[in-house]
Amino acid sequence: MLSPRTANRDRHSTEELQLSSSLEVEFNVRHHKSFRKLDGFALATSLDTSILFPRQRAILSLVNKKTAEGCIASSSSRSSARCRSRRRRSIVECSSSGWSWSWIWRGGRSDKPTMDQGKGSEGYGAAGAMVFEPILEEGVFRFDFSEADRAAAFPSLSFADPNVREAPIAVRRVPEYVPAFERRRGQQMVMIQFPSGTSFYGTGEVSGRLERTGNRIFSWNTDAWGYGPGTTSLYQSHPWVLAVLPDGKALGVLADTTRRCEIDLRNASTMKFVSDAVYPIITFGPFDSPTEVLTSLSRAIGTVFMPPKWSLGYHQCRWSYESDVEVLEIARTFREKGIPCDVIWMDIDYMDGFRCFTFDKERFSDPKSMVNDLHASGFNAIWMLDPGIKSEEGYFVYESGSENDVWIKKADGKPYVGEVWPGPCVFPDFTQQSTRLWWAELVKDFISNGVDGIWNDMNEPAVFKTVTKTMPESNIHRGDANFGGCQNHSHYHNVYGMLMARSTYEGMKMANSNKRPFVLTRAGFIGSQRYAATWTGDNLSNWEHLHMSLGLVASHYQDQILVDLLGMLLRNSSVDGWDLRHFFRFAVDTLKKALQTMNHDVCRLALLRRYRLLPHIYTLFYMAHTKGTLVAAPTFFADPKDPRLRKVENSFLLGPLLICASTEPDQGSHECSTVLPEGVWLCFDFGDPHPDLPSMFLRGGSIIPVGHPLQHVGEANPTDELSLFVALDENGKAAGVLYEDDGDGYGYTQGDYLLTYYTAEIASSVLTVKVLKSEGSWKRPQRALHVKLLLGGGVMIDARGVDGEELHFKIPSKSEVSKLVAASENKYNKHMENAKHIPDVDGLSGQKGIELSKVPVELKSGDWELKVVPWIGGRIISMMHHPSGTQWLHSRIEINGYEEYSGTEYRSAGCSEEYKVVRRNLEQAGEEESLCMEGDIGGGLVFQRQISTFKEDPKVLRIDSNIIARSVGAGSGGFSRLVCLRAHPTFTLLHPTEVLVAFNSVDGLKHEIFHESGELSFEGDHRPNGEWMLVDRCAGVALVKKCLVHWGTGTVNLELWSEERPVSEDTPLTICHEY
Repeated sequence: MLSPRTANRDRHSTEELQLSSSLEVEFNVRHHKSFRKLDGFALATSLDTSILFPRQRAILSLVNKKTAEGCIASSSSRSSARCRSRRRRSIVECSSSGWSWSWIWRGGRSDKPTMDQGKGSEGYGAAGAMVFEPILEEGVFRFDFSEADRAAAFPSLSFADPNVREAPIAVRRVPEYVPAFERRRGQQMVMIQFPSGTSFYGTGEVSGRLERTGNRIFSWNTDAWGYGPGTTSLYQSHPWVLAVLPDGKALGVLADTTRRCEIDLRNASTMKFVSDAVYPIITFGPFDSPTEVLTSLSRAIGTVFMPPKWSLGYHQCRWSYESDVEVLEIARTFREKGIPCDVIWMDIDYMDGFRCFTFDKERFSDPKSMVNDLHASGFNAIWMLDPGIKSEEGYFVYESGSENDVWIKKADGKPYVGEVWPGPCVFPDFTQQSTRLWWAELVKDFISNGVDGIWNDMNEPAVFKTVTKTMPESNIHRGDANFGGCQNHSHYHNVYGMLMARSTYEGMKMANSNKRPFVLTRAGFIGSQRYAATWTGDNLSNWEHLHMSLGLVASHYQDQILVDLLGMLLRNSSVDGWDLRHFFRFAVDTLKKALQTMNHDVCRLALLRRYRLLPHIYTLFYMAHTKGTLVAAPTFFADPKDPRLRKVENSFLLGPLLICASTEPDQGSHECSTVLPEGVWLCFDFGDPHPDLPSMFLRGGSIIPVGHPLQHVGEANPTDELSLFVALDENGKAAGVLYEDDGDGYGYTQGDYLLTYYTAEIASSVLTVKVLKSEGSWKRPQRALHVKLLLGGGVMIDARGVDGEELHFKIPSKSEVSKLVAASENKYNKHMENAKHIPDVDGLSGQKGIELSKVPVELKSGDWELKVVPWIGGRIISMMHHPSGTQWLHSRIEINGYEEYSGTEYRSAGCSEEYKVVRRNLEQAGEEESLCMEGDIGGGLVFQRQISTFKEDPKVLRIDSNIIARSVGAGSGGFSRLVCLRAHPTFTLLHPTEVLVAFNSVDGLKHEIFHESGELSFEGDHRPNGEWMLVDRCAGVALVKKCLVHWGTGTVNLELWSEERPVSEDTPLTICHEY
């Protein structure tokens, strides 16, 4: 009698199974909660050897096969109830002890025809046989639509070693969650069902909430300056989702495709991927924790590169310094004011006419000399390189690239030319090894000018004056065979930035193999962390972006987010010019002005905190590089079973250290709501409490190393006194680790480092701190040891000794500790009361000032959810349609969104004035919710706007706008100046090349307008007769609304105009329209 699980036969029906040798066996078939019926077909959302389909015949054949042949599987899962069922068979073969078990079960099958199936298709139906095999390690599985698709899938560019994805391994485990595959309209759709209460995270660089449940994301690298919380495509693409199950276990899912990929998490507990190519699904787990999932992922896609230690210091960057004199003055000012800093960044203005690999002969005449001066003061210099190479005869980079045939081609075989900063540009085809080598050689020569690091920007690639913000998808890349060969741009778009960063990284290694390259890339793909750090792109100086950045950092599980992680690490309040230089490393205002107006003391404290924590942070990066653990993690990683933590967004973890920051303009860190994981968490600081600095908590059972305050990393000496901060757990124990090396180079790969494991334990009221073990060939420096034991309430007691020797000191009694805590809390409260906040954005001008710190008014009713900012023209900045999951408006808070003007000229009065909320009605007069605002536009005129949704028709959103004469002078005859009411909504285009504006005009003609037509204005009988539609053919949705059509970069304006005339009290101008 054979049975994979014979202990559960009672209470369940049994099915007969026949061995090929005619041996009769029994097998248990359990009813399982994760089964659901679709047209008489049982869909298994989890697969276990103890689960088969009830009341169906199964056959178990026992065949002598080698274990090394691995595991091949296919399931009968379906993803659509609409598919009509027939009978089908699915096979799973699992190796065990040299034998192969072949599970065969029968269920429904669809023979619905599909359209273009793409590479490797064989004319599948809407749902077909799915196959899987274990790869990489226990618990990791690859799923494909069919055997043919597995063979035809494009090579992996996310895996560090693409061959690993192609090599099955022998394991006993079978997948617990099985994807359902479907083909529709030439697209491959994959769906996985999870238990109720599952939370989704990941998806890479996406704005909005940390938890992605309920969202739809599009993986398509996009130049997204001023993005908002509803922006679904930013600068990087990570088709990856982390599913945290209700019991705290976790599963990771990677859709391993470089193509545009839709990640649909809108339906509770359902994960869906859609892309237009054949691609495998890779699942990691379920494992016991999210951390285990991420470490498993890192073994597939590679770990983060090991950064030079100086790159963990503070970086100063803005939109260009005009000359080397200004750069050196900035460096001198930092040192004079005692503000720590390690790096100064050079934007494109150092170049000669924005030509890459050149220097302006007047403003940066001797870059090497300038860098030598910076080095002498402890600074490093990072310089920008963009992919757009000016198309200009005589320019050595263009001439060399043309000679080596490295440019991306148009469909006609000629080099593609697009406009970027230098003007007309050509673009290197980084999918070719010859091009990558060509670029690396240029980088190698460039480094000789004293370049310490390189910043790759605009590498989505961004292209000006195009509706898609990038090059045509029909462009041709002549890719290496192991990348996928010759393909159009739609295939390689998402990896273009990563391949550029790789080429830059390799060029820096060629220049000096004894130094660790530092490369920063704006665009990237999952796997980019092998070559480059990243940042969260062009964010704005407002509280909304501050809050979003916490989620962005915590969601970049795979990336080395040096820039934003360490920029936001220790800064909290007050979003003025200086604050964002610290909170986000890159800023938009001049440093000189910030240095004149900022609160130097608080900023200095914030940066000194970072430098004191560098030993701990550097250790975390070493562990991330060597073991695949996380540097920064969401708070829920501390206890994935705790549902309270899953939506926490104002804190994150650095190992056992929890950083909690307020992202509210009028709230200090000590006033914000802090949700701590279960267990012991002890608050502490460095004697520098301030409401504008985040709160820090150390987990019980932990030891973290802390260094001296520094002005730059180079000041540190191995013989400096080492501090250990200790937080004991409930059992009076703690442990921690410290990694040390030269701070640069690759000696650590040969064992030239010191990794020390420290422990602390209380016995008979005496704490003993000692070295448990050490690794590496480095000799321990002769240095003093300073141990600080956290007792709670901000209280610390300390003792000193010698590093490497046991240290003992007595713990005070409970009554003594209580007195210390009371005194400490008293002192802390007084300190906070007397602390001076940094001024809030007073240094910024116009509407980018204090107004941006206000909170938008939210309207939620029916199918719509809106955000309105009355203080900037009463504009609507967000218009989310929930049934379709579509964010229709394109907005950057201070511009775009839904605007209204009072004249024929662009941005005339009405678009930026402050509006007052006259009334806000909830469930009144048939309205579900409404908001009425008024703004004074001068000359006795008032702009009035009412936004309403209705109980009787929750699908409709209505906007009533008026220009009203309130106090027009007598000399004017009771009439105002000439005015024109213009409604100016700017809509975002998720699929720019697939969008059109459609309407029937008054004269009965049908119009379909595409972006190629440019700006059009419709008047008289050519105007839309009642409504127009903005149609997204790819998404299958349409927004139904004298009409002006203006196509922008990734946007379209659809304006409504009133007539132009004076108004009186009795003759207002009015536009009423609905969406």
